[in-house]
Amino acid sequence: MSRASTPNPFFYIASKPSGGRAIGLRRARNRASLSASLRRDRLVLRRSVSLPAWVGNGAGMTTRDHANLNDQLAQLVSRGVPLVEALSVAADVVSENAKPIVMKLMDQVQGGKAFAEACRSTGQFDVVTVAVYAAAERTGDLPGACKQLATNARRQLAVKGKAATLMIYPAIVFTISVIVATLMLTFIVPQIGESLQKAGNELPWITEAMMVTGNAIKGNALLVAGIVAAGLILAILGRASILSAAQKLMRRLPAMRDVVLSQELARFFSVMAAMTRSGVTLADALGVAVTALGHPAMKKDLGRLRSRLIEGGVLRSLIDRVETLPLGTRKLLIAADQAGDLEHAFDSLANDYTDEVETKTDRLLALLEPLLIVFMFLVIGSLILAIMIPMIQATSRGI
Repeated sequence: MSRASTPNPFFYIASKPSGGRAIGLRRARNRASLSASLRRDRLVLRRSVSLPAWVGNGAGMTTRDHANLNDQLAQLVSRGVPLVEALSVAADVVSENAKPIVMKLMDQVQGGKAFAEACRSTGQFDVVTVAVYAAAERTGDLPGACKQLATNARRQLAVKGKAATLMIYPAIVFTISVIVATLMLTFIVPQIGESLQKAGNELPWITEAMMVTGNAIKGNALLVAGIVAAGLILAILGRASILSAAQKLMRRLPAMRDVVLSQELARFFSVMAAMTRSGVTLADALGVAVTALGHPAMKKDLGRLRSRLIEGGVLRSLIDRVETLPLGTRKLLIAADQAGDLEHAFDSLANDYTDEVETKTDRLLALLEPLLIVFMFLVIGSLILAIMIPMIQATSRGI
């Protein structure tokens, strides 16, 4: 899909029927599309500003919106409700940002466009979801596909929630440590050090060094603030590179790599379960599922597996060579292939690895807690020692 087909985020000001103003963010292809989208909500566009793509990352359909949409479609379409009517009802169970997208889907389907193609044109559905919808339309099992996609979305939410917890907890501790240390370094240490110097005490080198550093930060506050702001801007602009580097690091750290591997496997088997459930051939399902992986070695191994499978290889003999997959997983897949029950095996493995992410994340957090306490002691404790050492020396001399 081309970049031009992806809706852009807009900041808008619109008039309400009651005479008030509505302000918000919404995705649209252009100003005319934005105006049409707002009219569906009985709003009249007054002003709009096109924003950079990254500003609107939170706009559009979230994973929770996808889960709610597919849940609703699965329930309604399975009971014989026409897809257009089901989409109209589903627009009420998604967020305000996602509602115009669902309404646009309804309009396109009502106009005769295939559901999968309509989803692709919005730019809000990934390759896997579109492929599953397309396969479901061919087999006539759209409710089953929607149910499976809703299950996958719930799994993703569970995995993302644990990943967020794993990242946020250390980030909060680090931020608090830096703020407290900065305040102590710029205000408390210099004041106490100067008081002790006036009393005729000789300060240790570490205290003097921290006093100089604190006074330098305090005396150049605007420069330091500018450097910090520039660093934050650079971090935002280069967040893709930073995230890529962080992922590479996490795949190498002993405790972290197990969590990352479980996340990757949960995502992979969720995709495989959804696609095989919709009647997609194994080779085609692998071709799409591999794109959902971020683990380079596993991506390479499974891509090679797919190529050999297309060439006429037998899965049960090929899967055993994919050494990036755990041995138990390989044996289970071999047994499932022999029994002709791969679809159930993929779904079972997706559930197992989602549970494993939760268990391993809890273990990792338990390991991080003492390490974070040590980090806080090294940062804040060194400043406290810089204050306490000269005070203890002064007290020992009877001052």
